[in-house]
Amino acid sequence: MRATRGAARAYILAVALGATLCVLPALRPGAGTPWTTLGLLTGLYLVCELPGRCPFFGSSVPISAGSFFPLLLAAAFLLPPPAAALVAIPGSLVGRVEKPPATARRIWRAGQLAVTVWAAASVHTLLGGPAALGGPGPDRLPDLPYALLPACTAALVFSLVLTALDGSILAAAEQLPLRRAWSGLLPRSLGPHLVHGLAGLMMAILWHSSYGPLAALFVLLPMYISCWVFAQYHREHAAHRATIRALVQAVDIKDTYTRGHSERVGRASVLIAQELGMAQERIEVLRFAGILHDVGKLGVPTRVLRKDGPLTPEERRVIELHPEYGHEIVRGIGFLGEARAAILHHHERLDGSGYPYGLTGRRIPEFARVVAVADAFDAMTSTRSYRPGRPVPVAVEELKRCAGTQFDPQMVRALARGLERHGWSGAVTAGTADEVRVPMPRGQDAATGVGAGSARERVRPPSPDGLDRGAPDRPR
Repeated sequence: MRATRGAARAYILAVALGATLCVLPALRPGAGTPWTTLGLLTGLYLVCELPGRCPFFGSSVPISAGSFFPLLLAAAFLLPPPAAALVAIPGSLVGRVEKPPATARRIWRAGQLAVTVWAAASVHTLLGGPAALGGPGPDRLPDLPYALLPACTAALVFSLVLTALDGSILAAAEQLPLRRAWSGLLPRSLGPHLVHGLAGLMMAILWHSSYGPLAALFVLLPMYISCWVFAQYHREHAAHRATIRALVQAVDIKDTYTRGHSERVGRASVLIAQELGMAQERIEVLRFAGILHDVGKLGVPTRVLRKDGPLTPEERRVIELHPEYGHEIVRGIGFLGEARAAILHHHERLDGSGYPYGLTGRRIPEFARVVAVADAFDAMTSTRSYRPGRPVPVAVEELKRCAGTQFDPQMVRALARGLERHGWSGAVTAGTADEVRVPMPRGQDAATGVGAGSARERVRPPSPDGLDRGAPDRPR
């Protein structure tokens, strides 16, 4: 860890030194720096960052400078590169940070943004962007659509440099390979940065127009509001994920037999949903349903969940109450939507022999039919202390055999297609299901665990809830 922190500190100092070299030309006597424009943009950026440190606003304002990237890009379009780099420094040095060390994070942010804005401004100047912005008076109109070319190119460079620096500091701090540290950063940020670049171009054109800098603020205000709303959405989504994690961890701690099972059921449910062509919003809710399907086990006595021997009929009835317990636990969590019905009905069977209400066919909610297949699949392919896991192909065949009576055939086919397309990497106690090969007693079939005599001697899928714990497999 010391080496990691040392590498990160050295990298921060290197970027800060690079930022200093970028801004020095603007401070030299006779540089011709437009101090009025520089002062206005710097002050505006500073004002945008200060609310984050105000106790009155608290965490209701965006922490990241992403809200103000249109302002920084407008500076890159309006000012020479060294002056544009200066705009980012004061605001970054006073901005709020959530994690320590605050000083190092502020220095890093200031250096990173200064270098990034300098690079964007240099490309914009190189492509003749300042001349294309026009100016006051009817004879100096902006050169559109050519002005879009240097602006979009500058926004592209802004995104490239920013994500390269973000990935590099992550690699230095966490000792990650650069390819892994950079993975996914550019695709996620390129679109928003191009939009910020267009907003910055509008600000720069209005700034140079006869309407002056005040008109340019009307571009910044809606951008700030939209980014603020977006930041609130991400905070709310993070709170949702934290709620889900806390509930799943509580179940995993209580039921050691099925630790990790919930996450895998969530992934298998998503695999089925993608093959069915569900909308992305529903897929996310279905993932929550898969992850939380066993949350009702929090209401089941721990001695029953962890019992090593066969369960008594009374203990089985207690475990069979967990869907109703789970539904009561999540009843008030509004963002779960359809997931609540899946938690309640994921043990129903198409032929009506399931629980808690014995629903049949299409009366069982769609999400519950998906989770039922995902739940049984992971139960069969996972090795637990009281039985071995089965290979994935064997589990799929068992699901197909039970399709139409226990499982929805459409969901079984979707899972089979998804597994063929993407494979399965669900971890089990001793490796993946395909890797686990537990020796079976002589005369028993490795796929089913029963005598290899009659072809009719088949078993039903192991109970996802461990109701088969301590009991021998029996023919259906």
